[in-house]
Amino acid sequence: MRWIHAAGRGLLVLIVVLTGYVASGASADEGPGDGRGPLTLATAGDLTGYLGSVLDGWNRTHPGEEVTLVELPDSADETRAQMITDLRAGEGGRFDVLNIDVSWTSEFAAAGWIRPLPRDRFPLDTFLPRVVDTATYDDRLYAVPYVTNAGLLLYRKDVLDEAGVPPPRTWAELERAAKTLAPARGLDGYAGQFLPYEGLTVNAAEAVYSAGGTILGDEGERVTVDSRAAREGIGFLARGVREGWIPREALAYKEEESKRAFQDGRLLFLRNWPYAYVAASAPGSEVAGKVGAVPLPGPDGPGTSVLGGSNLAVSTHAEHPDSAARLLAYLTGERVQRQVLTRGALPPVRADLYDDPELVRSFPYLPTLRESVLAAAPRPKSPRYDQVSLVVQAVVHDAMSGRQTPEAAVRRLAAELAAVSSR
Repeated sequence: MRWIHAAGRGLLVLIVVLTGYVASGASADEGPGDGRGPLTLATAGDLTGYLGSVLDGWNRTHPGEEVTLVELPDSADETRAQMITDLRAGEGGRFDVLNIDVSWTSEFAAAGWIRPLPRDRFPLDTFLPRVVDTATYDDRLYAVPYVTNAGLLLYRKDVLDEAGVPPPRTWAELERAAKTLAPARGLDGYAGQFLPYEGLTVNAAEAVYSAGGTILGDEGERVTVDSRAAREGIGFLARGVREGWIPREALAYKEEESKRAFQDGRLLFLRNWPYAYVAASAPGSEVAGKVGAVPLPGPDGPGTSVLGGSNLAVSTHAEHPDSAARLLAYLTGERVQRQVLTRGALPPVRADLYDDPELVRSFPYLPTLRESVLAAAPRPKSPRYDQVSLVVQAVVHDAMSGRQTPEAAVRRLAAELAAVSSR
């Protein structure tokens, strides 16, 4: 959830979209305080510093609807906590528009903190198809996708090329190279984000999904994790630590620690988000010019990534929902979405940008990322997602640490998730 992005194929298209929204009177049924006026946009820390200039463009062309940017802590957990505190304040809250992690949409919608949005007022048909699902709850649109993301497998291209080995498409191929090629070159084999935090929930979900399983169904009301696929997926991660091709220090890795290990030339394979590819390929990196990226592998072929990114939502108590909707349209227009990638190094939600020859030259991982996003799946949807994630983190970390067998871990996971769902 770190970041942000914005807007339009051209002024004429933007005017048509926004005028259509206003002319429809859609804001008239969206609650008290309808109309236009200044806004406050809350987001996690903008690490690349590009969002301010994007909003400056809006403020220059929308007098009376100026946006004030509020940057919350870089930590997703702290950002979520501060947003919830503000949303619970009701009409006394400060935030009108919120840039929320995709996994929070269901929770915020179920709690009544964000307002439903009319699908036909936003260019959803221009987005990568999978991303729209992250913005829905109970078959209604509660946010507009702003940035997407999918996990990639980064690898040392120089090492594999020298050995005449293609990049892995299956877990078995990854394991074999991690066990043989990596130690022969003084490298660790494979790492992801395995500290017990949200990153481990993502890695665990990807392992289960890649094996053909699920964790929850029916918007979190049904637990589906007790399956052969879940045992296989969690077993893959636990086996890696037990056999040593996942280093034990990776049990304390978050995104940055794992990126640094790869960037410093200590890893053969890394599961991470595309920003890690950009950093590892940049001047000053120990592996610049030696990095490749492919979709995550699975048991029998390409696996399934979890969708990352952020969505833009409007607080139920926003005083100017018409202006808020206009801002969402601006931030998801083609011009701003292009800046999300070129200035923010974040994956945009608009599908046409992934086919742009100029962008592909500058960001060669885009075709692979598009493939991964189109095959990706959202994290388990639940109005109690924070509790679901804590359970997954704790149980899977115990399995990877050797404190519990994968079979016992899956049984425990099913029982604890059932307890969460019944609350």
